[in-house]
Amino acid sequence: MCRFLYAASFVLVCSFSQLAFAETPVQILTEIKAEAAKTPGFQDFSATRGADFFKTKHGNELSCTSCHTTNPAAQGKHAKTDKPIKPIAPAANDERFTDMKKVQKWFKRNCNDVLDRLCTPQEQGDVLAYLLTIPKS
Repeated sequence: MCRFLYAASFVLVCSFSQLAFAETPVQILTEIKAEAAKTPGFQDFSATRGADFFKTKHGNELSCTSCHTTNPAAQGKHAKTDKPIKPIAPAANDERFTDMKKVQKWFKRNCNDVLDRLCTPQEQGDVLAYLLTIPKS
């Protein structure tokens, strides 16, 4: 019985410690802003620019909406594989934008697919600023 209680306590502590280290989308935006601020002339992020970027087709004739739909609070589908994609809007998916390493990984992959290049910190921040305005459907 003691072993069971010890094991259960350990799992509980580990679960809480993971939650304690999770970042919020606003914290992620702050980290991106610190990087963007190093660019001469940076003023701030714009949800309007982010919405335009998100919806506009770029170099590969793709846009963010190609996979994430025009409603970021809705489930999307990968344009090539048809694999379902959970909503990208943080209000609709509490796992989004809570781990900077994952954020960097997905911006790198998705920007290369859509733009054939990395997104700038300005573009990343504008898109996240836009996504933070999307309410849960």
